[in-house]
Amino acid sequence: MRTVLAGVLLSMLAAAGCASTHVESSAALGYDFSKIDKIAIVDVTGRIYNEAAKNQVSTLFAMKLMEKGYTLVDRKNVKALMKEQEFQASDLASKEGAARAGRFLNVPAVMMISIPEYRSGKMKVTAQITNVEDGTILWMGQGEGDTGKALSTFVGAAAGIAAGAALGNVASGGHSSTSTVLGGVGGGILGGVAGNALAPQEEEVLNKVIVKMIEKLPSRIPQQK
Repeated sequence: MRTVLAGVLLSMLAAAGCASTHVESSAALGYDFSKIDKIAIVDVTGRIYNEAAKNQVSTLFAMKLMEKGYTLVDRKNVKALMKEQEFQASDLASKEGAARAGRFLNVPAVMMISIPEYRSGKMKVTAQITNVEDGTILWMGQGEGDTGKALSTFVGAAAGIAAGAALGNVASGGHSSTSTVLGGVGGGILGGVAGNALAPQEEEVLNKVIVKMIEKLPSRIPQQK
């Protein structure tokens, strides 16, 4: 029985390790992106509410944009400046509002990021770069990734049940089915909680999505001939 249970758990763990991504993006044809010397990431909206997480998303985008040769004004600095001028989040919801914010920040383009879905290990992200001068969209992309978080949580709970059941069985001398069940339930609760702690994996998947999204954004770094 233990051998069978161990085999099942190993199979689920292997499946839980699988992550997937899907991305698409496009840039405005004919636009000279070398004119954009600086981009301000004005906000991260959607189904993500923790400020630390928003800053993390902003930083991931900033790093990839810098690798393309762009100079970034980070979201944390932008928020402080916007607060001084009493800009509201609703002011940034439209491309006109975002462009107005860009003119105030003295940058030629601004980036808006949204996380429309963030649950059960599934993340969706959209982003766009808006021309401050006329409000046109210069680049936009969207992507989604699946960390397998929901399955990992189940696996964690299952592993906890197995461990808890084993401990309960040992404590009862192998004679009490009640102790085994109670130990399994307790272990399942603890295992489920442990299965939710997947922030590093979520960051890894999100980073892969962002890398693919930025691929079609023209680089400002001169190409070697």
